[in-house]
Amino acid sequence: MIDLHTHSLLSDGELLPSELVRRAMVKGYQAIAITDHVDTSNIDWVIPRLVKDCKELEKHFKLRVIPGAELTHVPPESIKSLSQEARELGAQIVVVHGETIVEPVAPQSNLRALESPIDILAHPGLITEDEVRLAKANGILLEITARKGHSLTNGHVAKLAVALGAKLVFNTDTHGPDDLITSERARQIALGAGLSEKDLSELTMNAQALVKKRGI
Repeated sequence: MIDLHTHSLLSDGELLPSELVRRAMVKGYQAIAITDHVDTSNIDWVIPRLVKDCKELEKHFKLRVIPGAELTHVPPESIKSLSQEARELGAQIVVVHGETIVEPVAPQSNLRALESPIDILAHPGLITEDEVRLAKANGILLEITARKGHSLTNGHVAKLAVALGAKLVFNTDTHGPDDLITSERARQIALGAGLSEKDLSELTMNAQALVKKRGI
């Protein structure tokens, strides 16, 4: 299990980074990215702490621990510059909070994210065909999520991505201990979104390729 979208209490999660990582290890995770919510108010505070914590935790736990960030509800016009700042501060995985149907995300957030140097567009809701094509062109992974509410559009995202050749990734968007799942549970959720067993294998390969691409 590789999970590239989780949260600690450095934003709105319930767990310390150390507890999150320990629980993930027990669930059989191979790698976990801690991608706490950031905007202009806290980006320069959160990311350096995650970089430090992840480096220390990886010394002691038998899995990769990756510092990241999720740009959340920021003005669409700010996404590109903030994604660049996140990289400069040490975020190895940059996620953008997509236009989920269960939150009032600003219109154009998906589009502006896909035009920016990010890795993953999280829970992109009713993403358009043109946006999926842009994700494919720019090598950005579209998320299939285990998160309640956000997962309501998994089927739509999966259908368009498969039809148009965009790459997908599976993440939990963990906020609390009960959100961490086993690889079998992830498989069930992905199959429920209409993906095939072959597609499931590609989800894992896409996550592995991203980790390798970032030199993690």
